Amino acid sequence: MNNNILYLVTGATGFLGSTITRQLLERGDAVRAFVMQGDKTVCYLPEEVEVCYGDLTDIEALENFFTVPEGIHTVALHIASIVTVNPDYSQKVMDVNVGGTKNIIDMVLNHPECEKLVYCSSTGAIPEAPKGTPIHEVDSFDETKVLGCYSQSKALATQAVLDAVHTRGLNACIVHPSGIMGPEDNAVGETTGTLIKIINGEMPAGIDGSFNLCDVRDLAEGTIAAADKGVAGECYILGNEPVTFRDFSKMVCEESGCKKVSFFLPIWAANAVASVAESAAKKKGEKPLMTTFSVYNLARNNTFDSSKARRELGYRTRSYRETIHDEITWLKEMGKIA
Repeated sequence: MNNNILYLVTGATGFLGSTITRQLLERGDAVRAFVMQGDKTVCYLPEEVEVCYGDLTDIEALENFFTVPEGIHTVALHIASIVTVNPDYSQKVMDVNVGGTKNIIDMVLNHPECEKLVYCSSTGAIPEAPKGTPIHEVDSFDETKVLGCYSQSKALATQAVLDAVHTRGLNACIVHPSGIMGPEDNAVGETTGTLIKIINGEMPAGIDGSFNLCDVRDLAEGTIAAADKGVAGECYILGNEPVTFRDFSKMVCEESGCKKVSFFLPIWAANAVASVAESAAKKKGEKPLMTTFSVYNLARNNTFDSSKARRELGYRTRSYRETIHDEITWLKEMGKIA
């Protein structure tokens, strides 16, 4: 603990950001959170957290967030972003994820008391390697080499951080989390929602694909380790071993006692179903139940190499079964499942 260090956490009410905040407090650090006005999940933040309201496109609010009393030093953890599974271009996503990150970069450079920036990117910002080839960190990012607006925005923002390191002297490193799961997902994200559907018997069929998911507690520890040990200009993949949808759902059923998912569509069939669902939803002006982009994410290469983070940051991951067990226990405690 250093009483003169204040951690500035954007996205502190989100799944990862809130877990980072709790872990920092548990080790005795002080935290200031940047929170959207009207964010209902602010009630879950520990009372020790100092809260600043605003958004990433509001320079005045960011200036207030970064301004500290004389003698206090800060470390910025930029976790906030708009996450979307819709692959279509969104100006709002770009304004927040790219423009907001550039604003954070400027703030760090304009506040000499801010000693370091850790930017939370995504494995989606890294170009996909052929199946059977582990995906490693890269040293430059090109939005034209990744699919979907979210991944493209993260590629652009990540490159902006690296450019500032190399041309403006920014002390920043980057973490690339893969998927996220675990307890205390108060907003009920996509993976938690899928887990609940499996337990409640609301998923009659799965898809024969895979994904790469990490326990939120391990991702938080890895991000904090990057603040402590990460080298300027370096990127660190925070991933896990890939898991098939079949094995994931089997573990969920074993840990919860729910009925098994009995049928799994092959990828080609899932793509056909998704294509029909998208066309029907478009005609009705509704959100499709399944998209070709979500099928792609299950079909793609989801093998990410986290050896650099393990070696340099001490990053570690717990088993899928442990995470699923803990998340189910939390969901029951919160009354989100029976």
